[in-house]
Amino acid sequence: MAQDVTYSSYLDLDRILSAQHPASGAHDEMLFIVVHQASELWLKLCLHELVAARECIVADTLRPAFKMLARVARAQGQLIQSWDVLSTMTPHDYSTIRPHLGGSSGFQSAQYRMMEFVLGGRKPDMVRLHDATPEVAAMLRAELGRRSIYAEAVHLLARRGFAISDEVLARDVGAAWAHSPDVEAAWAEIYRDPQAHWDLYELAEKLVDLEYHFQRWRFGHLKTVERIIGFKKGTGGTPGVPYLAGVLKQAFFPELLSVRTAL
Repeated sequence: MAQDVTYSSYLDLDRILSAQHPASGAHDEMLFIVVHQASELWLKLCLHELVAARECIVADTLRPAFKMLARVARAQGQLIQSWDVLSTMTPHDYSTIRPHLGGSSGFQSAQYRMMEFVLGGRKPDMVRLHDATPEVAAMLRAELGRRSIYAEAVHLLARRGFAISDEVLARDVGAAWAHSPDVEAAWAEIYRDPQAHWDLYELAEKLVDLEYHFQRWRFGHLKTVERIIGFKKGTGGTPGVPYLAGVLKQAFFPELLSVRTAL
């Protein structure tokens, strides 16, 4: 019954607070675990909101989507701040933990990968990293069979009467988004007369917020890794800082960036 619910039982704190299992005797391992666990919870919230926002875009009910997307941007702010906390770890501190991490790496985060896929950063080969967990791999492959939130926004532009070619609309939903002059022209029309297309203008800016915050999160990751391990390889086998620097060049919504030059 509701009156039997306590703060601890409602939040399942017994399980959450007993889910930290340091493998070393290092003081800073608790920091390392908690920051990454908290980040996974924020990612869970981001996905919850993004999937619902996508459904609103499909239904052309944009006002609820704006609140959801704004909440994702705020949650991304928490993810960005987590690097500030983690960066209090020194190279020596991390060196006492790293031998106990084995091949584990944030690169293997299924929720991070899912968020990339939902936003449109689709790399089907990445699913193979999760084949050891079949149910996770299946969820990621299922997402690759759906349109990303940006692809749905572009389809909405077409339904609203903007000239989006059939070639763009028929693109493989599982492939990474490639820049389209048609799509840039549609966004340019919206940006040049926001009063005539206010909800689409607001949708564009909400998406730009997501891109901006995601890139800030990536940059924070890069600088934290650089600060703690320099240019060593990551535990998951990636090149580390050079890999993260390359990812920074990738955009989810390229036309929303390029349109700013065209205006």
